[in-house]
Amino acid sequence: MVNCEVTRLKCGGFIFAIRLNHTMSDASGLAQFMNAVAELAIGGDENKAPSVLPVWSRELLSARDPPRVTCKHVEYDEVADTKGTVIPLDKMAQGSFFFGPTEVSALRKLVPQHLQGQCSTFDLLTACIWRCRTIALQPDPDEVMRIICIADARSKFNPPLPDGYYGNAFALPMALSTADELCRKPLGYAIQLVRKAKAEVTEEYMRSLADLMVIKGRPHFTVVRTYIVSDNTRAGFSEVDFGWGKPVYAGPAMGGVGAIPGVSSFYIRCKNHKGENGIVVPFCLPSPAMDRFVKELQVLLQDHVPHHASDATPALDHVPLTKRSHFITSAM
Repeated sequence: MVNCEVTRLKCGGFIFAIRLNHTMSDASGLAQFMNAVAELAIGGDENKAPSVLPVWSRELLSARDPPRVTCKHVEYDEVADTKGTVIPLDKMAQGSFFFGPTEVSALRKLVPQHLQGQCSTFDLLTACIWRCRTIALQPDPDEVMRIICIADARSKFNPPLPDGYYGNAFALPMALSTADELCRKPLGYAIQLVRKAKAEVTEEYMRSLADLMVIKGRPHFTVVRTYIVSDNTRAGFSEVDFGWGKPVYAGPAMGGVGAIPGVSSFYIRCKNHKGENGIVVPFCLPSPAMDRFVKELQVLLQDHVPHHASDATPALDHVPLTKRSHFITSAM
């Protein structure tokens, strides 16, 4: 169910890689497990329990009796893939894009006045990447483009799920737009769609979702023209310390990993070669589309270009690897 591998590097650092069955936990649950392992690795009383005790309690998210779907769940609509939009991962070009203070500040200039103060960094980056990705893919104007914003729902319940609950407690709220509207309208249009999708996740939404799983027999979310983003900046991976300090990078080994290869991106805390804090986004697209994606970002950022592909890796390598900080953790 869980595989771990440690690779020691010549520089003295190491890579801790982990692979697990997603039915066991979500990102927060995995980070909780890794932090518990780190506590044991550091030493101390081997009989001492982890600082955060694991909580099973899966019955808290059981369907109601009788089950009843009370909310819209467009992410589970059945959509036929008539144009072959799902692309194998081995035919993708890989890139990593760093968004630091300069890049985020440049993008915020594009946020409409009525959304200033309401638009989070997640909203901004997600709208920007979704729009640029759609332009890069060059779909037909009338095609419906989809984005899923993975949402941790632990705090949506009353009372909230208990500390230590490590099971899957997230939803997949989806925003939809025709390619024409998404590409033609200002960035504020995409921002509003992302915010609206996130706001749909309530306790009733989660109860309705559990009931839908029972009624429809655990359907898969639609992947046709779908892009998935998951914000892991607060999951806890960057806090894991096995005794050598916190990781210089804590996220997937490449872009596009997930249940459906090529459609997912994760937002990861990272520092660039200047030591600036920011978010790095591993990303993949077919090679011609990747080139168009970079050009669209250049337009939005007005020459403040994020690190792309080979430019992104040095941003990680140039972080000083001292005795207190020289390992990379990767989850797949």
